[in-house]
Amino acid sequence: MLKRTESKPSKAVKGDHKDIMNCAIKDDSGLNDFQKLPNNYGVAIPRVGIERFRIPLNYRHADGSVMNHDTEASMFVSLSADKTGVNMSRFCQVLQDEADKAAVDNSFFERVLRRFRSDLRDYEDEQLIPNAELILKFPYATKQKSLKSDNWGWQYYQCELKGSEDSRGEITMALTINYEYSSTCPCSLSMAKQYEEDYRQGKTTEGNGIATAHSQRSNAKTTILYKLNNALAIEDLIDLLREALPTETQSLVKRLDEQAFAILNGENPIFVEHVARRLSHALDADSRIINWNVHIEHWESLHSHNASAFIQKERQ
Repeated sequence: MLKRTESKPSKAVKGDHKDIMNCAIKDDSGLNDFQKLPNNYGVAIPRVGIERFRIPLNYRHADGSVMNHDTEASMFVSLSADKTGVNMSRFCQVLQDEADKAAVDNSFFERVLRRFRSDLRDYEDEQLIPNAELILKFPYATKQKSLKSDNWGWQYYQCELKGSEDSRGEITMALTINYEYSSTCPCSLSMAKQYEEDYRQGKTTEGNGIATAHSQRSNAKTTILYKLNNALAIEDLIDLLREALPTETQSLVKRLDEQAFAILNGENPIFVEHVARRLSHALDADSRIINWNVHIEHWESLHSHNASAFIQKERQ
C-alpha cells in the first residue's frame, strides 16, 4: 500500500477526466493514477467491486477433509463520496493470497473481509473502509450413499456463501443451497390408484390397468443467515433439508435403489405448498439460523409451466 505523499492533486474535472495525460498523482512506477484524484460529485457508492472472478478454491468440509471447487467470486466495498474509485486488482490479490494460505471456512471470510476494508484504502493513515462483502458461488460435492445397494456416488449442490462486514466489524454470513428432490403429485397419485382399482373391479376397460402418477425433479433454493460465531456447515443444512424432504435425487442407483426410490416417492406425495410448510418448520427449529427464505420450483412433467412457492421466516 502506498503512503500518502505531500503532493496535492489538481482539481479534478467534474465528470470524465478531459486532460487524460495531466494527472498530478503517480503510482510507484510513475504511471498516472486517476483513481486517487478527489471526486467532485459528492456521491457515495454503497457497493463497488468486481463480479465473476474465476478461481479454484479449497473448501474445508464438515469431516475435516479439504476439497477443491471451481468458484466464481464477487467482491465489493463501499466507496465514500470524496473518493473517485477503488483499486480493483487488489480484490483479486487479497483473495488469491488468502486462498494460498488456507481453505475456505468462516475464519477465511473474516480475514478476507478485514483485508478488503484495509488494503483497498488509498493511504495507510485513512480509516478502514466501512463495509466489505465477499460472495463465492461454487458446486459443492459430497458423497451420497445409495438407498439400498452397497454403492455411493458424488452428489453436487450449487452453493453460494456470502459474508458481509460492517463498520463495527460485525460479520453476517448467508448460505444458499440448491437442493434437488423428486416430487410426486398427490392428486395424480390418488387418481392413478383409483383408476387401477376401477380396472381391477371391471368398472373400466380403458388402458391396461396400470397408471403412473406424474412426478418431477424439483428444487428448493434455500438461503439462511447466521452469525460467524454460530456457524453452520454446508452439510448441516443439507442434512436438515434431507430430513424434511427425503426424496432427494440420487447419484448412483442399481435396480434395488430405483425401486426404493419409487417406494419413497409413494410415501411422500407433495405439492409445493407441502414443501414450503415442511421447510418452514425445519428451518425455524434450528436456533443457529437467524433468518431464512426458500424459493421452491417443481419442474412439472404434466404441464409446460412450473409450480412455484416462496416462503420466508416470519419476523418475531
